[in-house]
Amino acid sequence: MPFPPVRYANPVWHLIDAKNQVVGRLACQITHILRGKHKPTFEPSHDCGDFVVVINARDIKFVGPRAEKKTYKWHTGYVGGLKTMTVPRLIEKKPEEVTN
Repeated sequence: MPFPPVRYANPVWHLIDAKNQVVGRLACQITHILRGKHKPTFEPSHDCGDFVVVINARDIKFVGPRAEKKTYKWHTGYVGGLKTMTVPRLIEKKPEEVTN
């Protein structure tokens, strides 16, 4: 007996306000929506996630001394191209990158 056809839900846009939310908990909430785990039709092998838009990323909170100690790292692709940036500087320059 063949399996019933998989019904894909149309993706929905979610607007999340990051004002006064903790960065780790917000990231878990966003990941949950992106994977589609909040839907009853969730299947790990299919893309059934939704779209997420985060506003007020400049006002996100860090718990404890993480705001001073945490650094974000990325590589430019060139030899010796490892770049680092602290949280206050990253929020000043590119606040949307804090939740990525």
